[in-house]
Amino acid sequence: MARTYGFLSTHPPTQCGLATFNSALASHLTRGGMRGGIVRVVSEGDDERPVPGVVHTWGPDRPDGWKAAADALDQFDVAVVQHEYGIYPGPDGQDVLPLLRRLTVPSVVVLHTVLTRPTPRQRRLLEQIVAAAGAVVTMTGTARDRLLAGYHVDGGKVSVIPHGAADHARVPAQRRLRPHLLTWGLIGPGKGIEWALRALALLGDLTPPPTYTVAGKTHPKVLEHHGEAYRNRLHRIGTKLGVAPSVRYDPVYRDDASLSRLIRSADVVVLPYDSPEQVTSGVLIEAVAAGIPIVATSFPHAVELLTGGPGLLVPHADPAALALAVRRILTEPGLANDLAGRTPALVPALLWPAVAARYEEVARFLLADRPPAVVAAMP
Repeated sequence: MARTYGFLSTHPPTQCGLATFNSALASHLTRGGMRGGIVRVVSEGDDERPVPGVVHTWGPDRPDGWKAAADALDQFDVAVVQHEYGIYPGPDGQDVLPLLRRLTVPSVVVLHTVLTRPTPRQRRLLEQIVAAAGAVVTMTGTARDRLLAGYHVDGGKVSVIPHGAADHARVPAQRRLRPHLLTWGLIGPGKGIEWALRALALLGDLTPPPTYTVAGKTHPKVLEHHGEAYRNRLHRIGTKLGVAPSVRYDPVYRDDASLSRLIRSADVVVLPYDSPEQVTSGVLIEAVAAGIPIVATSFPHAVELLTGGPGLLVPHADPAALALAVRRILTEPGLANDLAGRTPALVPALLWPAVAARYEEVARFLLADRPPAVVAAMP
């Protein structure tokens, strides 16, 4: 077992899915006194005040900042690197590549995106990242298959480990007087919430009619470049359709306890995403772990997890199909219980302790023939 883990990623207080993922994985891999440290990647405008557990900060305004970041990670036995295009400096985040090549400790690179139609530069970069990594993790079989079919990589390096979820089902269900539909996560174009609003308008004949909560802040990058244009558009759509009184926007980035209570108040989780590329969805994993029936568009992760599982799939940009699926769950006798009953077989492998154990297995494999590195002292 690795003695120490270094993590390279965005990290709280940055509010994004990658930061939340890294924080959860780091806390579970360093439980029980195991030492670890975060090399935090920040963008312009991020709060860079000292954060517990952060041993180094890599900012965009530091030429060759990857060198110091690599040196900080080399103080640990294994480096766990989160990869997403654009979070690191350089075109398509290419500065992570020389960092990986500089490391003297083994690295585990976690791929959050595998594109079917990358640009030539994105394809070359990802192939070189896989070549430089000691091991590679995708979070779905679909992502692994895309990687092996569409890129020249060593398939022997690739493991599939699920995203990881909190044990939301421990929180008692908190049903409301009206059926409650829920979408959460960072908000921006591509989330498909406009389709959910149009579906809600088709459900007004139900007694009582459902309510819909859209929980989450606007994505920081969307806010920086476009302000609240998308959220304002949603308000206009809701008003035009006459459903505005039944929709609640809750612009809060929640901790696990608050998120558990919110999810467990839902009758249906609605994931109306537009993208046909999305091979990883933390929101989907959290919804499955919570045991709430799901209606999702046919993005790849949903197809993989929900086919024959705890939800219903609908076409993209089809509010009538979305409304019909929600209607079925709310009105068809036994369907909601049947869908929720399919989660117990899935959940144990999705909870963070089990996911962290899988990463520990990968680390043990990488360290099997290597001498231990010097343990870094935490501040």
